[in-house]
Amino acid sequence: MVSIRRSVSAFVAVAIGVTLVAAATLLLASGRPQVPDRLARAAVVVQSPEAGASADSFVPTRPWSATATAGLVGRLAALPGVAAAVPDRTFYAQPLVDGRPAASDTHEGHGWSSAQLGGLRLMAGEPPRRPGEVVVGRALGLRTGAPVTLLTAVGAESYTVTGLVDGPGIHVADEVAATLAPGVRAIGLVFTADADTERVATAARGIVGTDGRVLTGDARGALEPRNDARTRWIGMQVLTATAALAGFVTVFVVASTFAFTIAQRRRELGLLRAVGATGRQVRRMVYGEALVVGASGGIVGLLVGGGLAPLLGWLLVDAGFEPSTFRVTYEPWPVALSLVAGPVISLLAVWSASRRAARVRPLEALREAAVEQRPIGRLRVATGALLVAVGVALSVGTATADEARVAGQYALYAVMALVAGATVLSPAVVGPVVRLLRSPVRRRGGAIGMLVRGGALTATRRTASTAAPVLLTVAFAVLVSGMVRTTTAAYAAGRADNVNAGWIVLPDRAPGLSDQAVAATGGTALLPTTVFRTDPGTAPADRPLTALGVDPAGFAAANRALTVVAGSLDDLRGDDTVVVTASANLRPSEPYAVVFADGTPVSLRVVAVVTDASLPGDLLVPRAVVRTHDPSALTSTVYVRDRIAPPVGARIVDVTTWAAEADAAEDRLVWLFTLLLIGVSAGYGAIAVANTLLLAAAGRAADLRLIRMAGATRRQVVWLVTAESALVVLIGALLGGAVAFVGLLSIRAGLAEQVGAPVDLVVPWSVVAGVVGLCLLLAVLASVLPTWRSLRHRPARSSVGVAG
Repeated sequence: MVSIRRSVSAFVAVAIGVTLVAAATLLLASGRPQVPDRLARAAVVVQSPEAGASADSFVPTRPWSATATAGLVGRLAALPGVAAAVPDRTFYAQPLVDGRPAASDTHEGHGWSSAQLGGLRLMAGEPPRRPGEVVVGRALGLRTGAPVTLLTAVGAESYTVTGLVDGPGIHVADEVAATLAPGVRAIGLVFTADADTERVATAARGIVGTDGRVLTGDARGALEPRNDARTRWIGMQVLTATAALAGFVTVFVVASTFAFTIAQRRRELGLLRAVGATGRQVRRMVYGEALVVGASGGIVGLLVGGGLAPLLGWLLVDAGFEPSTFRVTYEPWPVALSLVAGPVISLLAVWSASRRAARVRPLEALREAAVEQRPIGRLRVATGALLVAVGVALSVGTATADEARVAGQYALYAVMALVAGATVLSPAVVGPVVRLLRSPVRRRGGAIGMLVRGGALTATRRTASTAAPVLLTVAFAVLVSGMVRTTTAAYAAGRADNVNAGWIVLPDRAPGLSDQAVAATGGTALLPTTVFRTDPGTAPADRPLTALGVDPAGFAAANRALTVVAGSLDDLRGDDTVVVTASANLRPSEPYAVVFADGTPVSLRVVAVVTDASLPGDLLVPRAVVRTHDPSALTSTVYVRDRIAPPVGARIVDVTTWAAEADAAEDRLVWLFTLLLIGVSAGYGAIAVANTLLLAAAGRAADLRLIRMAGATRRQVVWLVTAESALVVLIGALLGGAVAFVGLLSIRAGLAEQVGAPVDLVVPWSVVAGVVGLCLLLAVLASVLPTWRSLRHRPARSSVGVAG
C-alpha cells in the first residue's frame, strides 16, 4: 500500500517536474511564427528564395533585383482574381524627436502601396505622391501639414506629413521607396471580390517556379521580421532546455527519494519476503506505488502548468525571450505529453530502487541495526564508471571544440554524465569524504561530531541519497554560472585586444549610424551588409555572408588581428574587388561571384586573402560598393583616435566599454537564462533535500528519543540533527563542485584555444553561495523542526523496549 508520508517527496518532485514540462511545452506549441500585421490582409504572399543558412542564422531571403521584381509583378498582376500585385519595399527610416531618434519598436519605412497589404486606413490627409511627403502613424502625435525629420541611411532629411494612418509605420511615395530600399523580398497579392485563394496560389506557384515561395495561411509566418524570428528561436531554446532539465532533474530527484524510502523500508520488505513474497512481486509493488505517485503528480502538474502558462508567457515577452506578438494557445499534444510524463518519469526513476527492494532478504525483518553491510553491486560500479568515462570524454570534446556554442553543449552533457556517475558511485564515495573530514569534525564536534561521523559511515546509502540533490544543484549552478561569466569575460577581453583605437562611436537609440553621422566622426567605419554566394559544385541554395564595406587603410590601422596571407589590402578599390578569408580556399585574382542586397549578381575579383580571425565578418569590399547596392545599410561601428562630440543618433565609449557592450543584449538574455536554469535546479534540490530529511526525521524519532534517554538534552539532539544535515549538504556541495570544476577547466581550455590568449576562470561565488545556502537552510529546517516537535516531552524510561 502506498504510504502518503513516504510518497510526499516523490509526489512533490513529480508534480513540479510535470508543471515545468507542461508549461514549457504549452509555450513551445504557442511559439509559431506570426504573420506580420503589415502583410496580414494579403491572403497570398510571394517570398523571395530562401538562403541556404542554418536555422539559427536569421538572415533575410535572397532579394529580387529591380528587373526581376518588375517581371514578377507584371505576371502575377495578370492572374485571374488578382486586383494588384504589390512589391513590399522596406528601408530604414526613423523620426527624429527633439533632435534624437524616436524611441520606437519600428525603424522601417515602406512604399505607400504596401499599406493596403496590412489593411491600414488613412484617417486624415492624403497619400504621399512626391518626394518629401510622408504618411505616419497617428500614435506619433503629428498633424497633417507638420514638418518631420526622418533619419535614413544617408542622413537626416526633412519631410512633410501629408496623412495619418491607424497603425504604426512610415510610408513614402513608391518612387521614393524604390530609391531608399534595396531589393524586394515579398510581393503581396490583392484579390478581387470573387477570387479563390487556393486557385490563385496554385497559379502563382506556376509563375514563380524555383525563384521564390508562394505562402498562404499560417505559412505566411515565415515573413515575420528577422529580429522576431531570432527572439522566438531563443525562447524555444530556453523552453526546450527548461523542459529537458526539468525531466532530467525530476528523474534524478525521484530516484534519490525512492532509494531513500527503500532503505527505510528494509524491515517491512523483509517481512513481505518472510511471508512468501517473491522478488518479482516486491518489484511490482514498488512499480505500482511509483505509477500512482507519477499519475497523481502528473495530473496536478498539468493543471498547475496550464494555469501558469499565460503568466510565464508574459514574463518571457517582458524578459526578451519572446517577441511582442507572442500569445499562449492550448494545444492537445502538450497536454497528452504532460499526462504521460508523470508516470514515465516515476517508472524510470524507481528502476534502480525496485531492483534493490527485490533483493531484500527475509532475515532483514529481524535486523534492527542501521549498518549497511552489503557494498554496492558490480553493475552499479560499472554503470557509474561508464558514466564518468563518458563525462571525461565530453569534457575533452569541450576543450577541443571550435565554437563556443558547441563547447557549451558538450560541457552541459559532460556535467550531466558526471553528475549521474557521481550519484551512482556516491555510496562508495561518502565513506572516504567523511573520513577526510574526520579530524575537523572530531576536534570541534566532540561527542556530537563522533555521532554524526558514525551515522554517516554506517548509513552511506542514506547519506548518499540525501546528498544527491545537493550534488546536482551545486554542479549545475557552478558549471552554468561559471561557464557564462568565463565566456563573457574571455570574449570581451579578446575583442578589446583586437582593436587599435582610443574610442568607439556607436548608434544611440537607432539600429545603426547614417552616412552623415559617419562623415562627422572622421573615423574608420564598418558598413555591414548581407550578400549571397553559391559555391561552385554545391547545392543550388545561396549561402548568406556578411560583407563589410571599409576603407582599407583605416581598417588595417584599426584592426590588430588583421593578418594578410596573400595579396595586398591596398588593392581593395574600384567596384569589383573583394578580400576573402582563408576558409574560402581562393587565391588573389580568382573570381568571386555574389548577389548583393539589391538582388544584383556581381562577379568580384579577389585581391587579398586574410586569416579567418582577421575579420568580424566574412569578406571586405569597398564602402562605396556596399552603398551602391544597399541604400538602406547602416554603419555599425566607427573607430576614432580621440574623443569627439557624437553626432545625431550616436554615442561614444572607450574600447573596454565597447567590448563589454558588444554582445550586451545577448549576454543579458544568456544570464537570465542561466539564472532560470539555476533556479530550476536549486528549487528542485532544496525541495528534495527538505522532503528527504523530513522522512528521515520521522523515521528516526525512536532513535532520537533513545539518545535523550541516554542523557542528551533536547538542545544537544537538535545540534546533532543540524550537524548531520550540514554534513550531508557539505558532501553534496563538495562532490557537485568537483564535478563542475572538471567541466569548467575544459571550457577554459577551449576558450583559450579560440581567443588565442590565457583565460581566467570566473565563478560567481555569490550565486553558488546562495544555492548552497538555500539547500542548507531548508535541510536544517526540515530536520530540526520535526525533531524539536517530537522531543517536546522527555520520554519515560519504560517507553523504550528492548527487541528480543
